[in-house]
Amino acid sequence: MLTEPLPNTLDVRKAAARGVSISGALKPVDLPRFVALLASEQGEIRAELTFSRDEEKQAVIGVHYQARVSVECQRCLQAMPLELAGENTLGIVWTDDQARHLPRHLDPLIVPEEGSNLWELVEDELILALPPFNYHETKDCKQILSDYTGPAPDEEEGDSKPNPFDILAQLKTDK
Repeated sequence: MLTEPLPNTLDVRKAAARGVSISGALKPVDLPRFVALLASEQGEIRAELTFSRDEEKQAVIGVHYQARVSVECQRCLQAMPLELAGENTLGIVWTDDQARHLPRHLDPLIVPEEGSNLWELVEDELILALPPFNYHETKDCKQILSDYTGPAPDEEEGDSKPNPFDILAQLKTDK
């Protein structure tokens, strides 16, 4: 299956004025900050960006993404597959002051220059979508898990270990 690559840069303001929709594919290796969080460089990422204006004439970007990547299981330290999917709506602004005045349902995308890097935009969304910890299902994990049940039945809780304060007791009686 052939897929078109996602363009790297685009003038998002003009695209929003025209109502452009762009979709494409990326490889994890194209996104250096994201690939650093993965177990391998293998995987596929699909993204669709829809540029438009909302009811208040605010330029917005609808971001939809799907990714199949490999992350490291925190329990057994082996690679495990992970599927990410999500969507977000971003308001295009020029300054921090404009970002503060956006409606609450819009996340700001500050674009100080004409061209915006679409790969970084998708990379940011993917990084935010990653779970903080990744684990295989317990039955699938290669690490042998042991349940803590207390001391072994053959061990007695008595005087199996010397008491470190016995030495102090001896010093006290010697004087």
